[in-house]
Amino acid sequence: IMKFTKKNFFFLVGGVIIYVVDIVVDFWVASKYFCQGQYSWSMLILCFRGLSSLVTQIFSYEWFKSDWEGTDTRKLKWIFLVHFFHCGIFIRYWFALKYGCQAAFKLKSSGDSSETDPSNFIKKQAIDAVTDINMLRVFKAFLETTPQLFVQIYILMQHGNTNGYQYAAIFMSFCGISFSMVDYQISVQKSLPDKGEFHVCSKFMYLFYKLLTITSWVVSISLITLWSVRISVILLIFLWICGFTWTLKQCTTFCKSKKMEYLYRTVVGIILIFTFFNIKGRRTKVCISIYYATHTVVTLGILFVYMIWKPSIIKEIPFTIVIILTILGIIFLVVYYRHFHPATYCRPQACLDEVDGASGQKDGVKSGRFQNFLMP
Repeated sequence: IMKFTKKNFFFLVGGVIIYVVDIVVDFWVASKYFCQGQYSWSMLILCFRGLSSLVTQIFSYEWFKSDWEGTDTRKLKWIFLVHFFHCGIFIRYWFALKYGCQAAFKLKSSGDSSETDPSNFIKKQAIDAVTDINMLRVFKAFLETTPQLFVQIYILMQHGNTNGYQYAAIFMSFCGISFSMVDYQISVQKSLPDKGEFHVCSKFMYLFYKLLTITSWVVSISLITLWSVRISVILLIFLWICGFTWTLKQCTTFCKSKKMEYLYRTVVGIILIFTFFNIKGRRTKVCISIYYATHTVVTLGILFVYMIWKPSIIKEIPFTIVIILTILGIIFLVVYYRHFHPATYCRPQACLDEVDGASGQKDGVKSGRFQNFLMP
């Protein structure tokens, strides 16, 4: 039986608050840089915000159009107008809060596990609404939050002097990544009933594994940027090409149209710059080992170059932070996948028939969307 508890509802309310605060902090930080005459940093932060908002609005509208196919076209025109003004996520939060409030406070379970049961239908609506939001938040985390974290860390390392708004931006970046990753995993567990349970210990191990590996990698790229901006840009473009090529090789079928599919693969390529995701729902022990082994070797290579080029960096904080975060990230990664990872994604036949394809969609797109999304 599907569950949507009061705790889930309050977490959803917290998500709305954090989303609004994140927007306010972004514009506050950008305005601070602008007032200080640092126009390039201000524009860069706003560009990351604009890019992530544009991409999430496109995907959100396409999902609405797919889900409401055959309904009143006036509703879709209204939805398009809302997304045009970059407010689509608030519509999704409104639906999630509406169904979530009914599921958590007004409905009593009948004990019937069938989706035709009214209470289970409302709960499914609430879970699907939250799932879509979490999917969009993962896009936002790696299109906006992680790049902003990189920019803020680079600024601190380059100039040394710190301000309250810089710490606020870094703190919000960490919160954005943390909530999006954990909420994403919770949605996996709720949306794929055949997947193993995601316990409290698993949540913490997953959180620290992702957060530590991402942060150590971001700091490493920041060190490269301090050395040479050109080399850093070339490296990021090369990593995106590798990630995009890998998604092409996986032959993903997440979207109905080819244009949207290529946009999806482009976004996945950006995400793969910072962290690993299994986009086909298959066991990828070899791929994930190669991915993080490569990151570790590159990170150690960066530190080695710095030791030769600038020996004094050994005594500086960023050098120590990278070493500690890299070691801890690998430790949490190994422990998570050995002891805490829900090993069973789905039943064998379901994996063959329903992952990452149109055949996985039962009774409409909504039931199978998450199965086509990024799998951990």
